[in-house]
Amino acid sequence: MKVTYDQEVDVLRVVFSGAKIQESDEDKPGIILDYDKDGNVVGLEILNASKRVENPRAVEYAVAG
Repeated sequence: MKVTYDQEVDVLRVVFSGAKIQESDEDKPGIILDYDKDGNVVGLEILNASKRVENPRAVEYAVAG
């Protein structure tokens, strides 16, 4: 998984898989889901991230179990 934040365009992107994006859909206003050829979610984009998340530059990561 890869998380990037582009401050210039204010977009937070989370990539779950290196699979090629076949289709992208705006699930909710400003939330874009990317799908591979089999319909699996391989990434998401949050537009205007600085207005939607507390700190788009901070990432907290935990492994359960």
